[in-house]
Amino acid sequence: MTTITSEQTYAPQPSWFARTENWLDEKGKGAWIAAMVLGFIFFWPVGLALLAYIIWSKRMFSGKSCARRGSRRMMTTRSTGNSAFDAYKADTLRRLEEEQHNFEAFLERLREAKDKAEFDQFMDERAKRNSGDAAEA
Repeated sequence: MTTITSEQTYAPQPSWFARTENWLDEKGKGAWIAAMVLGFIFFWPVGLALLAYIIWSKRMFSGKSCARRGSRRMMTTRSTGNSAFDAYKADTLRRLEEEQHNFEAFLERLREAKDKAEFDQFMDERAKRNSGDAAEA
């Protein structure tokens, strides 16, 4: 005689929060944004909590658009098989990175010059105020 044993595996049901999260993930970013907006409309702390959760869990930054950005970076380092083109591409990318670095350095010098000019103007105005107060006394 054969006996059949049935082993039941216990698979816990996901909570309502997990089910809702999965449902919103299936619908996409628009569903998350709509839920957040509705939360702000009906009871602002719910909208604020959803906004914090979306930012904390990086829900807005894990979609197809972010994957495309990553694949573009991958394309720039991958070899095409044509050594002349690969050399040209590497030289062009190096030159562009150097230009970007030079431009960022220029912007930093420009910001520093602007800050110095604003500070000098503040100090001149302060000196004029102090000399005017001393003349009145």
